[in-house]
Amino acid sequence: MPFFDRLKDIFSHDRHSDDDTVKVKGKEKPVYYGTVTPYPNFNASDDTAILRRAIESKGVNEDVIIAVLVKRSNEQRQNIKAAYETEHGRKLADDLKAVLTAHLEVICLALLMTPAHYDAYQLRKATKGLGTDEEVLTEILATRTNQEIQEIKKAFKQEYKTELEEVIKSETSGNYTKILLELLSGGRDESTRVDNDLVSKDTKSGVRVTVTAVASDGSAGLLDRTWISILTNRSWGRHLPATCTLNSRGSSKDCIESFCSKNQPHKFNFFKKKLHQRLHTSVFPTQPVH
Repeated sequence: MPFFDRLKDIFSHDRHSDDDTVKVKGKEKPVYYGTVTPYPNFNASDDTAILRRAIESKGVNEDVIIAVLVKRSNEQRQNIKAAYETEHGRKLADDLKAVLTAHLEVICLALLMTPAHYDAYQLRKATKGLGTDEEVLTEILATRTNQEIQEIKKAFKQEYKTELEEVIKSETSGNYTKILLELLSGGRDESTRVDNDLVSKDTKSGVRVTVTAVASDGSAGLLDRTWISILTNRSWGRHLPATCTLNSRGSSKDCIESFCSKNQPHKFNFFKKKLHQRLHTSVFPTQPVH
């Protein structure tokens, strides 16, 4: 599935919404739910011993390693990592790396990372070496919560001894850089309530700077700053779609599309597709949503 089509699927519903459910084995569950649950009667020391035996066995017992790691929650795997180092004076990741190969090695090492460290690892891969994988940057930084963004930045600094913002500045350019840096500030409104006054204000200011920019190239900077601020600080789930449905001397949806189209479309299609998906799958009331 093409990258932006996949993002469109991701954002077709609110990731934190409890309204949508799906039946799993006859039981109602949220559309987005974890399939790896905490292992009952978990004992980190016992799992450490099992993994150590599997690593040291002749030919390495991959089945046992898989059985342990995939059936433990991330928190439990972190406890296993800590217990392994305490009891054996070695890092579990290093020992697994020494005996595993190919995709199994990659998967097992990824399972030992916290979500924040895994995102930091992917961001490092995306910005290291020749070329920058902008799709990875967009997917991670545009979809994480404010708290997750802060945890990612902390993990990146801890692991790679440099600020993520500095890497973004050196590997990207133009308005794309500005958007990523705004996303990294972790200031997006995450409320589920529509502030109609703010919607009206954003709509009017967005349309005004767009119309002015069309008439005069000298307003291009203000246009960019206005829409970057709106796109990176307002709620995806409620505010932006509501802004796009409220017209004032023009369509704010068209203005957003105009901004995205003139700024390296292959990078900004993400925002256009997300807005389209929201507008076609959601109903936005005229009164505040509590």
